[in-house]
Amino acid sequence: MSLDAETRTFLDRVAASNTKPRHLMTPEEARAAFSGLRSIVALGPYVRTVRDLKIPVEGAALPCRLFVPSATPRALLVYFHGGGWVVGSVEEFDALCREIAVGADVAVALVEYRKAPEHRFPGPVNDACTAVAWLHASRATLLGSELTLVVGGDSAGANLAIAVTLQTRRLGGPALAGQLLIYPVTDCRFDRPSYVDRDNQLLTNRDTMQWYWSHYLPDPSERLSSLASPCREADLSGLPEAIVLTAEHDVLRDEGEEYAQRLKAAGVVVHHWRAPQQMHGFLMMLGLLPGSRDGLQFVCGQLRQLTAAA
Repeated sequence: MSLDAETRTFLDRVAASNTKPRHLMTPEEARAAFSGLRSIVALGPYVRTVRDLKIPVEGAALPCRLFVPSATPRALLVYFHGGGWVVGSVEEFDALCREIAVGADVAVALVEYRKAPEHRFPGPVNDACTAVAWLHASRATLLGSELTLVVGGDSAGANLAIAVTLQTRRLGGPALAGQLLIYPVTDCRFDRPSYVDRDNQLLTNRDTMQWYWSHYLPDPSERLSSLASPCREADLSGLPEAIVLTAEHDVLRDEGEEYAQRLKAAGVVVHHWRAPQQMHGFLMMLGLLPGSRDGLQFVCGQLRQLTAAA
């Protein structure tokens, strides 16, 4: 199906603004442009408690915003935001995480990892793993209970969440009850059908993704690490239950769905939905794209089921 009317109207407005394409920007320009989302997306819902934290990592402290929707949340979701490992912060993803926290009744810890090109692979992976370990150890202090732990994220953030699942499996913990993967980056190939489809060359397109990868992992041979391209991992057994959301008109659609299929083939329980007529990034377009509500209904409903069984 073609893009929905609301998405096409939004893209027409972007085109009329004559904004420079992402892949022609410097990282600094891209970060400034991405921060503009704060002024156009709807504010998220009221959350019972919102707290800004600092997570200690080697050489720095990572910003983290903790959303606690109720006195007894079902679980703690550690969430890594998207942005191609180059752009994004807790501010742009505040509204989305509020929606997930309230809709699924889970505490959400939104983690801002260090970005490329200043901090290239495996730096963001190490930040993500350290953040999960710290939040796991701090659950009782922060939330009054050792809540079930889930990891998740969107796009490059989902890629980092997957890396955490692979590392925790290798290290034997901490225990993860699930993984939430929203249009995840799972491979370094740029030739899958969804990547070359002209109908998918939208805000996030083939050129954009090549630009992101060039900053995160300039050496193509190093991109084959399963911590960067998890589709390259030979054995996906023993990983936590997965909720996977993909979008019909997304260059990342095929690799996200391949990863979901490979998880299922390895015996992992997978709940996947391809959002029709939607593009990459639609879930965070609150108040702009009505499709975001359908995506949130899927995500929050699946999280409720997963955490009820955990």
